[in-house]
Amino acid sequence: MTTSSINPIVTLPNITTTTIVGINTLLPALNIPRTILASDDAIEYSWGNLPRQLKNIPSEHRNELIAKMCIAVSVGLFDSAINYVWNAAILSLREKLKSFGLSVVAQILQRDFEEKHLYDLQDSELLDICLQLNILDQQAYFFLSQARSTRNNYSAAHPSIGMIDENELLAFSNRCIQYALANPTQHTGVVLKDFIDNLKFGAYSELQKEHWINSLSQTYDEQRTVLVKMMHGMYCDANSAETTRQNIINLCSAIKETFTAQLKSELITNHNSYKAKGDEDKYKASLKFFELLGLLGLLDSTEIHSLFHRAIQRLYQVHEASNNFYNEPPFAERVLEITQQHSVPSTIQELYVHHVVCCYVGNGYGVCNAAVPFYEAMIKNFSPVEIGLMLKLGSNPKNMLGYRVENISSCKRRFGLVLDLINLDSIPDSAKAIYAKFKSQY
Repeated sequence: MTTSSINPIVTLPNITTTTIVGINTLLPALNIPRTILASDDAIEYSWGNLPRQLKNIPSEHRNELIAKMCIAVSVGLFDSAINYVWNAAILSLREKLKSFGLSVVAQILQRDFEEKHLYDLQDSELLDICLQLNILDQQAYFFLSQARSTRNNYSAAHPSIGMIDENELLAFSNRCIQYALANPTQHTGVVLKDFIDNLKFGAYSELQKEHWINSLSQTYDEQRTVLVKMMHGMYCDANSAETTRQNIINLCSAIKETFTAQLKSELITNHNSYKAKGDEDKYKASLKFFELLGLLGLLDSTEIHSLFHRAIQRLYQVHEASNNFYNEPPFAERVLEITQQHSVPSTIQELYVHHVVCCYVGNGYGVCNAAVPFYEAMIKNFSPVEIGLMLKLGSNPKNMLGYRVENISSCKRRFGLVLDLINLDSIPDSAKAIYAKFKSQY
């Protein structure tokens, strides 16, 4: 069965002689300038392209929100239109999360997660969880995050900082439709329910162990981070069977070379939380976990690590949230204060460099000017190791900093300013070729 037979093209009425004439008559009667709405040409162009997009929405998702989006487009209320289609996309993601199984989600997140918690989630939190669970792949997460920023700044949901044109409207609605309303749940990573069921079922056979090692090695970093954190928590749980613990050690030992700086940071923070809470049983089990994996060296100066981790993560969360241009300065100042008192632990240097430079180059919509002096002070104080990490991250489009530098012109320009802040004598030999390549582009 073809896609067109499932979702036939929607035929929309001609609005040239009806709706458009109506708004062009109404606004003068109210003594309101015509420019508060999209122009006639913009409305007609958007209206003419809507059927092609609506065709990609399964019938069960063509609800009242989609109808309201169409009505808003027909009268030139593009700011309302993007809000309606965004809300439809968020409702779709919530339904996908429910169908995934809230009990499984709770186990992975290691916290209570019932339907009431689902509806309390901020949009950014929902996107993060959908990425972790592989409901969204990395591309879908990236484009929906961009759409969320547009919605926060240009829709009728909040005081708008400007108007979007017909091209931005169609691009926005296309992302919501393609990545939330039309796309099936992605299963390119580990199927989480199967993974959890097998982990608890009994001791792995060699064939099972090989299968899950390959699956964990090949999935993307974000999902692997969630799964390893979950396994660490299960290993430290006194109610876990010994066979489950042994399965966890077998898997984690086999894939520990894939552990990213982010994952190591999360494991250390979880370990330190057991100590802070005085949970001796879990703390001892966690020590055993690190010992069996040969990772005890990561636990040096855990208190300092946790301090850095919390400050850096809070800064980046504010940077990624709405109103970041107003909220970043105190969080950036806090990170600077900590770096002035202590050197950055090696276990968190990569995360620190990535988040600080990401905040400095901005997100494509600008940069928090009030926080720039704090970022510049930190960048100027980068150690040779941190300079090498910065150049490595900036040249790799698979992480957010590298993606912004390669694809967003304003971020690429600001990365050039970063290069002027570092001490040339501190560039490690292994990174000089990357530095020279970057400088040749500016």
